[in-house]
Amino acid sequence: MVFKTRGTCSREIHFDIKDNKLTNVSYVGGCNGNLKGIGKLVEGMDVDEAITRLDGITCGMKPTSCPDQLAKALKEYKAAQA
Repeated sequence: MVFKTRGTCSREIHFDIKDNKLTNVSYVGGCNGNLKGIGKLVEGMDVDEAITRLDGITCGMKPTSCPDQLAKALKEYKAAQA
């Protein structure tokens, strides 16, 4: 899936989901090292667990962040599957 981020330095998040687990998470733009780290940390994580951990994280004065945008992407994915 490709998710267009809003309100962050990154522009897109790419990810796959297999058996409700995250795989192949990568960001386009943003803080390269930090976003690679997030991708590695959530690799194999249950979608619902990732949402719980990442939802609501802010970045500086911004009301969202790259991890929060991933949570939003996962929520959209889940809604589309329902």
